[in-house]
Amino acid sequence: MRCTSVAGTLPSTLSYEPATEADLDALVALRIDAMRESLQRIGRFDPARARERFAGGFDPASTRHILLDGQRVGFLVVKQQPDGLLLDHLYLRPSAQGQGIGGQVLGEVLADADARGLALHVGALRESAANAFYARHGFQKVGESEWDVYYRRDPA
Repeated sequence: MRCTSVAGTLPSTLSYEPATEADLDALVALRIDAMRESLQRIGRFDPARARERFAGGFDPASTRHILLDGQRVGFLVVKQQPDGLLLDHLYLRPSAQGQGIGGQVLGEVLADADARGLALHVGALRESAANAFYARHGFQKVGESEWDVYYRRDPA
């Protein structure tokens, strides 16, 4: 996928690059950077736990780097599930947040799910701005756990 004109910025090119096993440490570092504020807010910031949790489910085949004008600014992980697709991770560097990049990436994931007639599932950390982000994009809350809120969006 390649897109142009990210909302809120000068015309830019958004593209994707497959991840490899060798990218694990860079992806963990980006995830920690992106989640630090939300995790600190609820008293759950622990870089060792964050690394272990991500590494335990890391699947390079489902992981793509998000590039803006050729620079890595984030990553996403979309996995096939029996009842649709799971957006397992969508993270942007703090410096890339608030520019419409996440919305554009999610829009492309939603368009793919719709084209395939599949529901899209996602979870977000309680008290994270991600909850409002997913609600704005048509996700409905379907469950909660101690630390996360779970959402589903049926195909259009």
